[in-house]
Amino acid sequence: MARLVFEGQGRSCASVGVVFADHDTVLALNTTWLEHDWHTDVISFLLEDDPVEGEIYIDVETAMERHAEFGATVQQEVERYAVHGMLHLCGLDDATPEQRDAMRVLEDRYLALLDD
Repeated sequence: MARLVFEGQGRSCASVGVVFADHDTVLALNTTWLEHDWHTDVISFLLEDDPVEGEIYIDVETAMERHAEFGATVQQEVERYAVHGMLHLCGLDDATPEQRDAMRVLEDRYLALLDD
């Protein structure tokens, strides 16, 4: 998955750690490091830019709660969060509706390639 996303985005990747966490852990990271006092499904930390080194924290509890809402399995939802986090490490943002839409298109593309 990482190779697919990073190569697809034209980026070199040295290492990416993925941590499967719970609501409290991801909220604490979001609050402490980004000063966002709200829950999120995934949070990424870029440690080095070129080649990319980073960490992705996935809130598995959110995936378990919300997967059916999107017609996905828990695994598919977790995979979407992982791809989303990797796209953040590649420099993409989702602060605006347009950016969120663009990221969703990329997520869908990479997830479809994973299924092939």
